[in-house]
Parts: sequence; structure tokens; C-alpha cells
Amino acid sequence: MSLFRLKKMTRLNYLTKDKIEEIHSATLQLLESSGVRVANQETKTVLEESGSIISDDIVKIPERLVKECLKSVPSSFSLFSRDGSESCTIGEENVLINPGSSAAHFKDRNTGEIRKGTSEDITNLVKVVEHLEYIKLQSTALIPSDIPMGVAGFYRLYAILKNSTKPVVTGAFTKDDFSFMKEILEIVSGGAEEHAKKPQAIFDCCPTSPLSWNDTGSQNLIDCAKASIPAQIVPAPLMGVSSPITIAGTLVQQNMEILSGVVIAQLVNPGTPLIYGGAIGSFDMRYGTPRFSAVESTMTACMSNEIGKSYGMPTHAYLGTSESKIEDSQSGYETGLGLIMGILARINVISGPGLLAQLNCLSLEKLVIDNEYCGSALRLIKNSDELSVDEIQDLIGKVGPGGDYLKQKHTAKNYRTKHLFPSDILSRLNIQSWIADGKKTTVDQARAVVDNLLKEETVLCIPSSIDKDLDKVYASAKKTLS
Repeated sequence: MSLFRLKKMTRLNYLTKDKIEEIHSATLQLLESSGVRVANQETKTVLEESGSIISDDIVKIPERLVKECLKSVPSSFSLFSRDGSESCTIGEENVLINPGSSAAHFKDRNTGEIRKGTSEDITNLVKVVEHLEYIKLQSTALIPSDIPMGVAGFYRLYAILKNSTKPVVTGAFTKDDFSFMKEILEIVSGGAEEHAKKPQAIFDCCPTSPLSWNDTGSQNLIDCAKASIPAQIVPAPLMGVSSPITIAGTLVQQNMEILSGVVIAQLVNPGTPLIYGGAIGSFDMRYGTPRFSAVESTMTACMSNEIGKSYGMPTHAYLGTSESKIEDSQSGYETGLGLIMGILARINVISGPGLLAQLNCLSLEKLVIDNEYCGSALRLIKNSDELSVDEIQDLIGKVGPGGDYLKQKHTAKNYRTKHLFPSDILSRLNIQSWIADGKKTTVDQARAVVDNLLKEETVLCIPSSIDKDLDKVYASAKKTLS
């Protein structure tokens, strides 16, 4: 019996092996000759003891050290649900999506106003993400303006652990709040050893472009390595401002920033899970604004993914975002383009759905709409089950010219397994039915979905005893960090 087989699904590739090698070679030479700036004393000590040359805060990292540290980075790792029973693989061919970022603003659901985010908005965000099929990871995507800034980074993770079962992408705002965040992760995991075995969170650790590791970012990276917590190294170069205007130049600089982070983490704890990340932006010099959803930003992110995978590392990028301030055609175009390109490139972790206004505003309606885009984009890399060519031949012969496939058992059998079915957010009604249904727009439908999700009764995602322990740590964190 012959089978109808689809060839390996299309992969988006830009760079040849020779071009990747050129970028790698330039990176190694520049790390050794020009180096990176490091502000944190513990980080400088670790690097100096391993043979790096330090003058003031400039650290020149030898080529042999970079190559040695790359060897110990895992090619993939598992991230676990709140009770540890379910896991997802970060790496390989998997693509996992989360809202991402630390937006300061929130699109008010009642007025449409763009205002500062609050702790209530964070809770609502977490509840919505929990129910979205294609957004597999939570993220601390909003800064609560009604929480003291010193404890705001901790609060975001605290709210997720209390209200969600999904794994988390997070990050510490300061050196001091990391220990509290680590403590609550260990509480829900059952202890430090259990959390190291079954991590539930990834921490973003961000160098500052161009070519700098500040005191907080490098200390967070070291602390993650000490605790075997997966770290996502996320530079945010703006082409023409904090990195070269060209794509090639930005790729080399970002590679220097990431590989310097790889060296730091692997020297502290060889085998620390790391992700080759990035939040690459173009810069519109007409308006003085970053453009994270510009086509050049998206292209550079996909190329960066190829470089990361050449090292055998899991990869990450900010895609699925929009510079628009509302959920409109610009938002749909920029979000869809980013998601399709990133998913075809097989970027392992994609952050950005729900974000408007240069990563600075979170919209629950956009998040719900983007979940549909994610489903369609993910379908592009999912093969249908193999079909027997003999079966197809028999079917077509049976129906014959002018026949009706709607009546066939074959249609009923395969209808829901061979095609993706978006929710009612994306209208499939004919004109008359759409008019009769109230001429609802996509945003109208998304708003109704959000309303229904927020009305659902919240089920405690953790035992009450652990919930109380988290509250105790929060009280301690407020007292210490505020």
C-alpha cells in the first residue's frame, strides 16, 4: 500500500553555513580584542579567574574559553507545569509561545484608554492566558503601577503562581528580588532540589546593548546558574542606535552579547540550561521610536535563530507584537507576519502576542485574537496524518464526476482532524448571517471571550497550605524590598 507523504515542512532559512561561520569568527575575534563591559564584581572575578583579561570594567574573553563554554550548554531541557505532572520541551523542533515583555501600560477594557497597568490587570491577564490553547507559557508581561517598584518584579511571579498551572517566563528587576522569586518557585515545586530537577520558570537575563552587562543583569545570570534555573539571554539592540544599522552588524554584536552571557553562566555552573534569545528592534528616526515588529527586525530575529541553533542552543525571539495602539489592520498584519516567520523558522520560544505600542502596552483582546493567529501559524509546521493513496484512488473512483463528497464517510471521518478550526472570533458567517448576528467585529468577539473568561470562577491552582506560604514570602518581600 503506497502512502501520500508530505515532505518535511518548509523551514525559513536566510543564512548559509559559511555566513554563520563568518559571524561566529568575527564574534570570537571581537570578544577577545574589544570585549564587553561588565559592572558586577562577582562576574568579573569569575571571568578573570578563567583567563579573561580585565581593564577597568572591560572584559576581553579568549576564544578558547568561549568555545569551551559552548560545549556544556544543553541542546534542550524540560519545563514543567505547576504540579510537575506535565512538561514541555524547550528546544529541538518545538515552538512555544508566551505574551512576553514587561509592558508598563494596559489597554483598559471598558474605556479603550491606554493607562498604567495594575495588580488587578495582572491577575486578569493570567486568567485569560490560562485558557488560551496556543499560548503555552505564562509570562510576567505587565508592570503593576499600584505595587511598590521594589517589589513589583516579585509580585508578577507571585500572581502567576497563585492563579495558573502553566510554566512561566519571568525575570527579576533587581539583584535583591531574585532570592524571593527563587524561594516561591521552590515552595510550589517542593524544594530546591525538586525545582532544579523540574524547573517551572525561565528567567530573562538581559545584557544592555551595546556590549554591556550591568550589575543586575549579570548577577541575575549568575544566580540562575547557581540554582540551575534556565536563563534566557535577551539582548535588545536597536539597529542604528545601540547596534549597527545593518542586519549583519547587529547579528555580530548580539552574538557577542549572548556568548559573553553563555561564558558567565557556564563558568559558574557547567550545564546550566540557556536560551539564545533577543528582542531586536529597528528604529524609526523620523519619530524616534523603536519598531520591534518591523520586517527588518523580524528577519534579523529569524537569522539570529539560525546562529543560536548552529551552537545547538534553544532559541527565542520577540515576535507577534505590533507598533499599533489599537487592535486594527496594522496590528493584525505586523503580528501575523512575525508569528508566521518565527514559527516557520522554528524559533523555540516566541514572546509577544497581546503586545501593542513598541512592547509597551498589553491588550487582553489582542491576546485572544493573537491566540487564533498562533493556531494558524503553528498549523503551517504540522503535518497531517499520512493517507493511503489507494484509499484516495478508491474514494475518487467511487464518487466519480459530478459526485458529492459531503455524503461520504471519509469526509465525516477526516473533517475535524485534517483542518484547523478557528474559534468564532474569526468570522466564517455569510453576509446575511453576519448582519443578523449584529455585524460583530473581531475585536467585539474577542471582548466577549475575555468577558466570559474573567467571569469564570477561579479554581485554586495550588494547595491552600502552599498558597499561605506564598503569602508569607510576599509579606516578607514587601517589607524587605519596598
